Order: sequence, then C-alpha cells, then structure tokens
Amino acid sequence: MSDLSKNDIERASFAFSIYDFDGSGKVDAINLGDVLRALNSNPTLATIEKLGGTKKKGEKMLTVEEFLPIYAQCKKDKDQGVYEDFLECLKLYDKNENGLMLGAELTHTLLALGEKLNDDEVAEVVKDCMDPEDDDGMIPYASFLKKMVEGWPPKQSKEAAPAAAEAPAQG
Repeated sequence: MSDLSKNDIERASFAFSIYDFDGSGKVDAINLGDVLRALNSNPTLATIEKLGGTKKKGEKMLTVEEFLPIYAQCKKDKDQGVYEDFLECLKLYDKNENGLMLGAELTHTLLALGEKLNDDEVAEVVKDCMDPEDDDGMIPYASFLKKMVEGWPPKQSKEAAPAAAEAPAQG
C-alpha cells in the first residue's frame, strides 16, 4: 500500500464505498472490475480475475483493506489499454484517413478482436456509444471510443463512476 498516495487511498475508499451496497464494509468480488474502472483503471478481464475478481455473485467478498493492495497492483499493471492505444488500432480501418470507418467493421472488430464480446454485448455497446452511420455506412470512431472509455458499461450508475473519481478532490 506504500505505492498509494493519501489521495489515492481516499479515492479508492470512496469508490469502494459506492459498491458496498449493504453497508457491511465489503464489496462482492464480482464488482472488482467496476470499482477499478470507477478509479480510471482499464483492467482486462484476465487481469481482474488474476487480482481476485470472480464471475459469480456471492462467491467472495473483499474489505477495503484487501482492495487497496489490489488497486495498487492494478495501477502498476501495464497490461491495460488506454484511449490512444485503441485509437491507433481503429485508425487501421480508416482507409481515407478522415476519422471515419465502416460501422460494420467496428462491429466486427468488437466481435473478433481482443477480449471478445458476445452479440448481445456488442449490440448494447453500439446502441449506447456509436453515432448514427452516414449514408455510406461510416461512423466517427474517435467519438465512439471516447464514449466507450468514459462511460461503458452503463450497468453501473452513470453518476457513480465519475463521482468516485472526483469527489475526494472536491473536499
């Protein structure tokens, strides 16, 4: 925990408290990825599992004392994608170098590359994040990506994630 600053600990504790749904001081490990993402981390599913996240609700509970070293490890982990990395990847599909790609190519990319999404997840992402296609079936991929990294998945409260990152700085 010595790797975390006082501000990091405050922010992490605040984010943790948001996911402590019953006030018990514990968070279900199935929500580990959500708490980390609320802290502006972008861990892969494999990283979340490696750090102690679970796939089944009620399988494991974490205290804030157990969470802080996990957060510290996640902050150090370089196996995370950042906006610029994803943007460079999508530029490969930008044949005219004008910031546009085919919506169908984006959908295919979400289905086929990286940590693959299933059809339902892709449909949800497209509905929530993709701008309407133009007459040629093109979409601006940078705005799609920005929406993705800032607010997806929408299953968590949209106010909760940004508040977790900002609230301690206000006080």
